[in-house]
Amino acid sequence: MALLRSIGLLSGSYNVPADALRATRCHEVSGGTRTRTRRSYFREERNRKVATTSDTSPDPAQSSGPANQGAWYHSVKPGVFWPSVVIIVAFALWAVFAPETANEWLGEVSGGITQYFSWYYNFLVTAFVVFAIWVGVGHFGDIKLSPQDEEPEFSVGSWLAMLFAAGMGIGLVFFGVAEPLMHFNSPKPGVEGSPSELAEFSMIQTFLHWGLHPWAIYVVVGLAIAYMVHRKGKPISIRWVLQPLLGNRVKGVVGDVIDVAAVIGTVFGVATSLGLGVLQIAAGLEWINIVQDPGDLVYAVLIGIITLIAIVSVVTGVKRGIKWLSNFNISLAALIMLFVLIAGPTMFILREFVQSIGLYLQNLLQMSFDTTAMQGDAGIEWQGFWQAFYWGWWISWAPFVGVFIARISRGRTVREFVGGVLLVPTIVTFFWFSVLGGSGLYREIFGDGGIIDAEDGVTQEGALFGLLETLPAGTILVGLAVLLIATFFITSSDSGSLVVDMLSSGGHTEPPKWSRIFWAAAEGIVAIALLLAGGQAGLEGLRSAAIIIALPFSVVMILMCISTWRAFTLERRAFLRMQRRQQREELTEHVSQSLIDEGLVEPNDANGSTPGSGSGSGSGTERT
Repeated sequence: MALLRSIGLLSGSYNVPADALRATRCHEVSGGTRTRTRRSYFREERNRKVATTSDTSPDPAQSSGPANQGAWYHSVKPGVFWPSVVIIVAFALWAVFAPETANEWLGEVSGGITQYFSWYYNFLVTAFVVFAIWVGVGHFGDIKLSPQDEEPEFSVGSWLAMLFAAGMGIGLVFFGVAEPLMHFNSPKPGVEGSPSELAEFSMIQTFLHWGLHPWAIYVVVGLAIAYMVHRKGKPISIRWVLQPLLGNRVKGVVGDVIDVAAVIGTVFGVATSLGLGVLQIAAGLEWINIVQDPGDLVYAVLIGIITLIAIVSVVTGVKRGIKWLSNFNISLAALIMLFVLIAGPTMFILREFVQSIGLYLQNLLQMSFDTTAMQGDAGIEWQGFWQAFYWGWWISWAPFVGVFIARISRGRTVREFVGGVLLVPTIVTFFWFSVLGGSGLYREIFGDGGIIDAEDGVTQEGALFGLLETLPAGTILVGLAVLLIATFFITSSDSGSLVVDMLSSGGHTEPPKWSRIFWAAAEGIVAIALLLAGGQAGLEGLRSAAIIIALPFSVVMILMCISTWRAFTLERRAFLRMQRRQQREELTEHVSQSLIDEGLVEPNDANGSTPGSGSGSGSGTERT
């Protein structure tokens, strides 16, 4: 009983250290005594400490110290850092000196992927949603992503703000007004109806792209990493997630290849966001007459400024810079959203929000598996531009977001993790699109219009400003929106830099400052180089590269699901073994005490040992 109490089983939860659970196997296999089990437990504890010291010393998941001992190059993992640098530099040089060739080749490959694998993406991402919900609501939900007695590192508010800002914060600003209007103006092939019916479709299609599906992708990667890092004491790295399947091979070349792919995908994804986002910032500055006809120089200066601020943030670490910026931009986003809600068509927005959620849930299954197979070439083109592209895009970002949310989720249970990552951001995202996108639709259907141009359609980078300008204090709102976009870019950049830094340094949670600066600067330099070399085409090429990386990484994610299920199942079985042993011991003690109370037996000695307790030399004296 003392052993059971020491590891927390009497609380009714199986949030116990996984290594401690092995103690029961000695008893059940050999049929030994309780003393034997205790000795086995302490022997296992000693072995675990030795193994932990040899495998992960210093333990990056636990250590807060920087990985900067010795020369500077000793603080990185050579098999991950140098191949990543070579590939990224080679790609940037290729894009600068041969932009047309690079963009054409990448465009053809990514186009082929979205055309021939759209069915695969639709099925796979929906399967991730099912997996995430199953893990969260099932028996595994009580497993804690840390030692049993450890509290969460961050408050709920800061935790949600950081994962939301890193996951898709900037995308919500960029597409908040634009995407519903784009679906309304150019519906999916096969969708027809009145303006009100098209508006309903546009909202639920947007909900599909930004709701449960992308966050389920992040759950798969983030949960697998968080479990191995915070529960098993492994370094923060993609490779260790597959150790239950690949064994010690993850320590070698196979693991290096996995981490290199994660590093490259993260750098490309963040650089693309910097490049695409700076177009929207420049459009906002032009809207309020701060700049006129922005060009490459303005874009380069803006990226440089954002990168410098991101460097300051990432150097200060998660608990200060990134946490503060995440809280700030979430607060600013909430302020803008509430102002639009109050100053706009409030009752329409609220009614449309509830209605769209109902339509989303009603059509979720059908839309999740819709590959527009009956729409011919038009359906294939739509899939490539929208759904297949989105799923590939989210998967390409999964290493970055998954590693980051795993890093900040220490101390949460699996159920808290799934609920926080899957459900809370989804609801907030739906409300955001209902407020901004709903206001845009209301203006186009019932108001004066003007956001959708008769010739050019919807301008993605300008749709938000077109809506805000129609509200009271429109110029101030546009300025705040530009600030919001910039802060979201900064949080994406510094979060991505921190993740890349952890991967390239072998999993240290506090890598050296020089490498943090290097990766943050590299992301900005890559974005500037591609923007200056190929303009919009250069950024499209970079986005295509991210889509290409998503295909092989989707296979890694399938293996992650299998590995996570296997690890959780082993822990569940170990818990059930200990639970059965606990019940047997409690039953034995209860029966023994009852016999003593009834006067049927007497204690063996003065210490009160009872029959079946494993103490004393006799078995008790029966009263006659």
